[in-house]
Amino acid sequence: MNSSLIGAYGEHLAAKYLRYEKYNIKAANFKSYTGEIDLIAEKNGVLCFIEVKTRQVGGMLPPASAVDTRKQENIKSCASVYLNRWAKNVKETRYDIIEVLIDDKELIKLNHIKNAF
Repeated sequence: MNSSLIGAYGEHLAAKYLRYEKYNIKAANFKSYTGEIDLIAEKNGVLCFIEVKTRQVGGMLPPASAVDTRKQENIKSCASVYLNRWAKNVKETRYDIIEVLIDDKELIKLNHIKNAF
């Protein structure tokens, strides 16, 4: 499976998990001139901007390590665009990372890191 398919599959699994956890998914693959946010979801009045990182079993580093300072700033800038256009009255936001570890197409582990940055 190529990396774009792995990423899309991980985002699908992350969205499924979020729905199970009673999050309301507001957007997927939200794009602006500043970048992209994989998932935007709301639960209990908190709007969450979520970066999904999917890796195959056997990697040396945890998936979240790929969300460096530059990526975090891009996500925050993109979140600002979303908030200014579609969610002006939101009082609380959060930046999360969901790590998805797979072996071929089998989910091995999903880790939701709340307030990741």
